[in-house]
Amino acid sequence: MGQGILLIEDEEILASNIKRYLDRRGYEVVAAGTAHEGIRLFEKGEIDLVLLDLNLPDLHGLKVLEEIRRRDPRVKVVCVTGNGSVQVAVEAIKGGAHDYVSKPVVLSELQLLVDKALGQERLEGALSYYNARKASGSGLPMLLGGSPAMAQVRERIRAVVEAERGLVEGSPPAVLIRGETGTGKELVARAFHFEGPRRDAPFIELNCSALPVHLLESELFGHERGAFTDAKERKTGLVEAAHGGTLFLDEIGDTEPGVQLKLLKLLEDRTVRRVGGVRDRVVDVRFISATNQPLEELVRAGRFRSDLYYRLRGVTIDLPPLRARPGDAEMLAEHFLGLHARRYGRQGVRFCEGALARIQAYSWPGNVRELRNVVEQALLCTRGDRIEEAHLGVTPASDGLGALHWAVAPGSIEAVGSLNGVDLGATTLDDAERALIGRALAQSKGNVTQAAKILGISRDTLRYRIEKHGIE
Repeated sequence: MGQGILLIEDEEILASNIKRYLDRRGYEVVAAGTAHEGIRLFEKGEIDLVLLDLNLPDLHGLKVLEEIRRRDPRVKVVCVTGNGSVQVAVEAIKGGAHDYVSKPVVLSELQLLVDKALGQERLEGALSYYNARKASGSGLPMLLGGSPAMAQVRERIRAVVEAERGLVEGSPPAVLIRGETGTGKELVARAFHFEGPRRDAPFIELNCSALPVHLLESELFGHERGAFTDAKERKTGLVEAAHGGTLFLDEIGDTEPGVQLKLLKLLEDRTVRRVGGVRDRVVDVRFISATNQPLEELVRAGRFRSDLYYRLRGVTIDLPPLRARPGDAEMLAEHFLGLHARRYGRQGVRFCEGALARIQAYSWPGNVRELRNVVEQALLCTRGDRIEEAHLGVTPASDGLGALHWAVAPGSIEAVGSLNGVDLGATTLDDAERALIGRALAQSKGNVTQAAKILGISRDTLRYRIEKHGIE
């Protein structure tokens, strides 16, 4: 179903011609022959645009415009005027009308006005959510790191973006970004958007864990006026606002089953229905989602839909943790020091050799985000021009679980050291995981939330693993 148009026109033949013409071009047109019937239909239906004759038998068009604008100030109104009614049309524009067309109506010109008005409505909806960041602040250059792991990530993004540029029909595949908290999943999502053919269209992001379930659905899909108690105005959802661009759903693993079902329908049909609405609206959106949770395990546990999971992972990007990116921690630390030094007017500050060695030795359980915060704190703590080891506030023992050093050779994994008395070089992965969880719980005195933070995983993931291993 297309976008809804209300036509208020008392000339039956003209109304019939306009309705037939726009219906054939994908719009859904409802017609009213009087002002009062038009206002009633406006209150009842899902209307995106009103075509309003200003010369109606029962009420002047300017009064009808006032009533419509009072009910929904965001709806676009195109006025239809008779010959010699330019002054009335000017008054209509002053009263909030989007544009006007004079009789006799040329249907092709009317369609251009309608297309323009509805395109502007969609753009305004996008701008209400989309606080534009310059493309120069995103893209592949922001994915810093000289390690082979990061080079592989950048190359995979380039390959997918290049393929998207050559896409002749259909929508690009959904992208699923997996990685621990703080690894830079949002930067990867932005690189996909700003390096690709949709760079000039909206990039809209939503953290699925930041909103209650009842608000998440309304934010994503929008709602009609009166859909629920506080829905006093129609609201365009993020999906519609992202039309032509990219919708980035962070923490997709935290969505509830009801929202998952609607997302599945959206991915399959490329249509969206507002809360409280009955019309499906076609959208052209590139979907990117991210998670720090093991979705495969959530699927097995029945907490995430398998069909949605397979739809989301059209292209999968596994973002490596900072500890698996040799040499990147020091390079990123220098980069962040330069950024923060400029912000605080402290140019000339540098790391001593000991501080750089400490940065290299630390395992960074909070990944790049933790590194950035630690560098900022170190800059604020030093009064001179050198950042010493003590200013960093991290030691190998403060990793939360201790530093585990892995020497990996082709076809084998050798663990050095032990944990909670468990020889990690001569045990199963389950035993090692059980030991890690046990130590984290002991350190947090049984607080699951704190233990999850120590481990760098979500609370739900930790609970799942506690049940899996039968840990009391």
